[in-house]
Amino acid sequence: MIPAAVLRVCGRPPSIEERRPPVPHAGEVPITVAAAPITPLDVLCASGTSYFGQPATPYVPGVQGVGRRDDGSPVWFATSAGMRPGDGSMAGAVSIPYVDVVPLPPEAPLPLIAALGLSAVAAHAALTRTGGLTEGEVVLVLGAGGVVGQAAIQLALLAGAGRVIAVSRSPAALERAVQLGAGEAVQLRPDDDPVTLAERLRAVSGLVDLVLDPVFGVPAAAALRVLRPGGRLVNLGSSAGATAPLDSATLRSGSLKILGYTNNALSVGERAESLGVVASHATAGRLTVSHEVVPFADVGAAWQRQAAGSAGGRIVLAL
Repeated sequence: MIPAAVLRVCGRPPSIEERRPPVPHAGEVPITVAAAPITPLDVLCASGTSYFGQPATPYVPGVQGVGRRDDGSPVWFATSAGMRPGDGSMAGAVSIPYVDVVPLPPEAPLPLIAALGLSAVAAHAALTRTGGLTEGEVVLVLGAGGVVGQAAIQLALLAGAGRVIAVSRSPAALERAVQLGAGEAVQLRPDDDPVTLAERLRAVSGLVDLVLDPVFGVPAAAALRVLRPGGRLVNLGSSAGATAPLDSATLRSGSLKILGYTNNALSVGERAESLGVVASHATAGRLTVSHEVVPFADVGAAWQRQAAGSAGGRIVLAL
């Protein structure tokens, strides 16, 4: 028998149960799980209110994890738990389709890679594939306190950005952003509007080549106003608002580009390539993110803290 975090009622945290180990089917890789993060997507799917619909219960949540194959080699893996019927990563052992398993460096820091995971994949792919980041460009990172934002600061610099400006509501997040390499940090204010925020951004950033935007809303509208002619804004979230007060004149006068990004549009190969970049940098000590490793037995309390936003970073369950 193996331990598993089982969610039986949508909207409530999972609890530990004992289950039989999964039997691998053709084309699946058996993996002993080492760590699994509790991500916003996990919490959203388990709420029963996501755009994927209400999941069939009971099920084991966890859309990603890290572990070891039978030969001891470390891997990262993805699942569709909560989005489609089936179990996820929050169990002692899993069987994963071969295409959803990515080899990791032998000395990979597994809890850290679990914390980075698909959030760092999104940051990397949004910057490089969708955003077309080139060497020497100035990058503005909105939502710099989140996992995507923290990863984006470092990955932009590692990809050759000349300068990165971080934007967040939290003074602690901005201090962290500077430690991670941001050249400037701008704090959002409750009374910000697109014009006044753009003025404060421009005072420290000048003209920007690329905006990474996981927040939308007023911050995105302000960021558009500091883009150089032909500049790009890549949106991959809406934590500050589902809509943004954009104006036609700003878009047209600068011939600006607003681009949407989702991990769901990546091919298996593209996802593996970005994950490989993330894992390589993390293993070499060049990439990190705020995270907290907690015992698997504490999944219920950890789930509630992650859902409430009271955790000190991404929570990673250690098995």
